[in-house]
Order: sequence, then structure tokens, then C-alpha cells
Amino acid sequence: MKLLIRLGAVLGILGSTFLAPYPATNMSALALPQEEILQKLSPVPVFTITDAQGAPLVASVSREGEDVNASLAGVFIHKSDADAFVDRLRSENPDLAASVKVVPVSLGEVYQMNESIRDNGENLQFAFVPGQQQVESALILLEQSGKETNDFNGTPLFLAKGGNEDGYLTIQRGEQQVIPMFFKKEDLQGMLERFESQQPDIAGGIEIEVVNLEGVIEALRTDDDPFLTKIVLIPPRDTVEFIRQIQGEAGN
Repeated sequence: MKLLIRLGAVLGILGSTFLAPYPATNMSALALPQEEILQKLSPVPVFTITDAQGAPLVASVSREGEDVNASLAGVFIHKSDADAFVDRLRSENPDLAASVKVVPVSLGEVYQMNESIRDNGENLQFAFVPGQQQVESALILLEQSGKETNDFNGTPLFLAKGGNEDGYLTIQRGEQQVIPMFFKKEDLQGMLERFESQQPDIAGGIEIEVVNLEGVIEALRTDDDPFLTKIVLIPPRDTVEFIRQIQGEAGN
């Protein structure tokens, strides 16, 4: 596996300021060509558990109504959750734990592997493992908006909506306005606090919405809407700082 992270772009986005709201569209209508999908996913670091040969650690799980078990590989959004998994493995299966390690990879690479598996009909699935705190934040947001919490499954992404046009708020990246979707609600709140100090009249009407990563990726893969060209995924700040640290230690 290769680590393909464009940290400069990610850190630049985190330091940007908000501009005018981008008009809201149907969030279920999202999609791009393969190359552009990878451009959006590759800057996002995620974490897998690999065995001694460097292959993803998989578990065999049964699927309801099927005789053949599926092989499942976990993709952790937060390194702390991947580390906790290995810690549990040390107490349950110390021999196996001795040969595994936590490896950062890009979300784009996971997407490519998943597409290859899909095309080849292989019996392997990747399952995203979100942070429990972010899942709880997503459920609270749904409750506050009057939605059923059982309507949400998967890995939460947080984005801001509001302003006079009730659109999705954008940030400036180069000459483009982009719509940031955050893996960590606290990172979005930090940006909103900066925005409030700059434009307090607009900031008062801003709300945080939540969608799920799995749905966004599937929409990117299958649909076609210009709205998608505006989407940027923002990984957790602590993940970005961790990757920057290990790249610095490696001389990158």
C-alpha cells in the first residue's frame, strides 16, 4: 500500500475563510469521472490493520441468507480506534497481534482496491469504522432536526448550511469556492467560530448537517451532478498532523 496524501491542500483548506453560501441541491445526486473521484479521496488519510505480509487483516463474517461467508477488512477513520483494536487483539490473540501493525493509507487507494474487487467478483469487503464520538454527534444533530436517528448509518460527515439563501457554506481554495465536509464535528465548529468573528450577522443562522461517507462515495461513483465538483473532504486535524509528522521523520 502507498501513502498518497496532499497535505498542503488539506492544511490550506483548514486555514481558509468562508465566503457566500453555495445553493443547496439534492444531496443524493452526487458524481464524477474516476480521475476526479480519486483527486477528492486521495488527500484523506485512513488507517488499516495489516498482517506480516502487508495485506489487510480480514475477518470472516456470515451474511444473512447466504451460505458463503464474506471476508471483511476494517478501514478506521481515526488512528486511535485502530490502535485500540490492536490492543484488544493483543489480549485475545497475542500471536496474531505480534505480526500486525496500523498502517495509514489514502481513502483513494481504498476506493481503487474496492473497485478492483468489485470488478473481479472477489469475496472481500471494506468496512469503514467511524469514531464513536462522531457517530454520537451525528445522532444528536439528527434528533435536534427532528429526524429519526435510525435513518443514519455509516461514517458521518459534517457540513454547514445557512445564510440568506440557506445554501451550503463554502471556503476559498485558490480561485475556487468549495464545500467542505468534515470527518470531525469539532473541526467544523472551530472554523465556524472563526467565521462568526468575521461575519456575525450571517453566522447566527448557520446549522450543521450530517451525511454519511458511504453514501457520498457511492454517489460519486454512480451519479452526475455539478454540485460534486464543489465537495472537499476534510480529514480530522489530528490525523493530518500525525501524517505530517511521520512524513517529516521519513524525510518527505
